[in-house]
Amino acid sequence: MSQGDMRRGEMRRLACLFLLLSLLPAAAPADERRSGSDFMSAETRAMQKDDTANPAMLWVQDGAALWSRKPSAEGKACADCHGDAATSMKGVAARYPAFDAEQRRPVDLATRINICREKHQGAEPFAAESDSLLGLTAWLGLQSRGQPITPDPDPRAEPFREAGRRLYEQRIGQLNFSCAQCHDDNAGKRLAGSVIPEAHPTGYPIYRLEWQGMGSLQRRLRNCMTGVRAEPFAYGAAEMIELELFLMSRAAGMTVETPGVRP
Repeated sequence: MSQGDMRRGEMRRLACLFLLLSLLPAAAPADERRSGSDFMSAETRAMQKDDTANPAMLWVQDGAALWSRKPSAEGKACADCHGDAATSMKGVAARYPAFDAEQRRPVDLATRINICREKHQGAEPFAAESDSLLGLTAWLGLQSRGQPITPDPDPRAEPFREAGRRLYEQRIGQLNFSCAQCHDDNAGKRLAGSVIPEAHPTGYPIYRLEWQGMGSLQRRLRNCMTGVRAEPFAYGAAEMIELELFLMSRAAGMTVETPGVRP
């Protein structure tokens, strides 16, 4: 069988799976929002809740070390400016993405870390999805665990949030599906044996069992885009930040679970 035949067969299987969703019961009302962890097995939920069993805590520990480490002999550590993260960073991750006046656009927490590295530490930015960036982002996210998600109220962020909403509802890819069709219309149903969550980003960065490693919300979004046979946006792209901004707005008031574990 040729590669073209294999790709066409895979696309037909995916299209059939999506079609089957319409035959299943309707999802729960939108005002009964649930975190992705609610759809996991009891064993995976227990893994997330137990810091001694949660594999994401390995990255968190590395992030804690980076917080206190100077990037160079002349540079400053994060702690030199911000002090104890448990105090100074409490609730911060729950407010990102946030509008940055100098950038004239919203930035996510990972971008904020890299801005600080260049501007205040004189260091090279971390690479997207690097263990260092994921670890430090997860460490900061941990300081907001249990806090309510509080989207940035800056009115300058509103046009970007609206752009994210349009992206969420836009059909994309060869399968012609939108985020909303899966995560609003069919949340709680099953696709290829897995429950479709409601797309509330409560636990990122997450340790995903499928990945056997950590990943950001943008990595998960890229997975979804390739799943519907669309060209994914690059890490850090404006469209990624806009979509993340909208998703956090949908999750307003829900509890931060970072670092999360997902199947």
